Amino acid sequence: STVSKTSLKSSLLQLECYFTWTLLKQDVDLNDLEEKINHQIEFLIKSKVRSYNLLSYVCHLNNSNEEALRNLQKAEEVVKKKHPDEIDRRSLVTWGNYAWIYYHMERYEEAQTYASKVEKSSKKLSSSPRWKDQLPEIYAEEGWALIKFGKKYYERAKTCFENALRNEPDNPEFNAGYAVTMYRLEYPFQTPSLSVKLLKRAIELDPENTSLVVLLALKLQDLKQTDEGERYIEEAMKTTPDLPHVLRYAAKFYRRKGELDKAVKFLKKALTVTPDSAILHHQLGLCYRSELIQLKRATKYPPQEQVDELLQLSIFHFKRAIEKKTNFFYSHMDLANMYAEGKRYEEAEEIFQKAFQINILSDDDKQQLYCCYGSFKHFHLKKESEAIENYIEGLKFKKDSYYLHKCKKALKMLLEERIWRGSRDATDFGRLGLVHKLNGEKHKAIKCYEQALALYPGNEDYLSALCELRVSI
Repeated sequence: STVSKTSLKSSLLQLECYFTWTLLKQDVDLNDLEEKINHQIEFLIKSKVRSYNLLSYVCHLNNSNEEALRNLQKAEEVVKKKHPDEIDRRSLVTWGNYAWIYYHMERYEEAQTYASKVEKSSKKLSSSPRWKDQLPEIYAEEGWALIKFGKKYYERAKTCFENALRNEPDNPEFNAGYAVTMYRLEYPFQTPSLSVKLLKRAIELDPENTSLVVLLALKLQDLKQTDEGERYIEEAMKTTPDLPHVLRYAAKFYRRKGELDKAVKFLKKALTVTPDSAILHHQLGLCYRSELIQLKRATKYPPQEQVDELLQLSIFHFKRAIEKKTNFFYSHMDLANMYAEGKRYEEAEEIFQKAFQINILSDDDKQQLYCCYGSFKHFHLKKESEAIENYIEGLKFKKDSYYLHKCKKALKMLLEERIWRGSRDATDFGRLGLVHKLNGEKHKAIKCYEQALALYPGNEDYLSALCELRVSI
């Protein structure tokens, strides 16, 4: 009956589980995520219940509810085996997921059974209506799920782990989650670095967790403490020499250190274990690209067949990465740039257009895309006007970043050249004025806007920019 369906829905919304944590399908590549979770289930002993729960949610998003139920059964089996004394406490999220999946399958009786089960158990486990505060592992599970859904979710994940740690400040799992989240939120070369401190603390509490050890190593490398970083890498490689993501981070460490043979060796080893990993293919592409750069730096006229071979190898792996993970933004950028480098301009153009179609780009990504596309038009195709339009788009994302500076620098160069060649286009002067304004060069900006107005009297944009600048001086 409808009444029970309505009241059932409202009790389902009270549950704490993947279905109530606003994890949106459009923010991830579901196939890629599914593969990552399967790797985790295969290689990590610790978080199996969590992995099965997440996998069941991903199956639901992929419209296979039967498969979703099978994964929840596996989660229950792990709890029975590992935590026979805490079945209720460890199953609240799993049961919540059951309730929602049955609801979506229109099996309302079963959905109601699980919803009641959760309600009864949480009352038993906790004296207060804010029972989540007394069951911090639910906050932690939510935090881990949020991380998996990408950048947009990191701030929320941070809050979840902070909530979990309020009750159990020494819990290794919660400290690990918090450290990983802060590592991802931090700007890579940021000093002082909070995540170094948090990673060291998490490793103290759980010395076996080599995933944390390699992250710490990379962070130390960012902060120019390469020797200390390398000691951590070696330690992790001794403890877990075959874990794909430890191999991957070790490879990244050696690639950045310039030891490319070592990096390639680790990545190939990881690929024998997880041959479909998009990230591993991308990292291999980066290694071959670095080898190409090294080769070009070392000699003025590098042998053409060597250049071609490295180009081909990096293109091959970047392409594989995109085949495995269709909205892998960085691989699109790297592939397009390698095509351009090899003068395969039509293929480069096609990849740029595909990148514009990716629906989960952050503002940082969009800024990078406009900047790289602008450079492609500018340096490879010599289409100045189109390059300028793209650089201008890149400036619209106000964030002070590497790509913002790159767009400003390229624009300044192009516009000054045009004006020097005798341009009488007000737009050129107005845009150069904007660049000076963004660089804090107010007097130069005023001069440009005045010239723009002389060429296009009465233009509102130039007038208001001028007023604003004059007031601020």
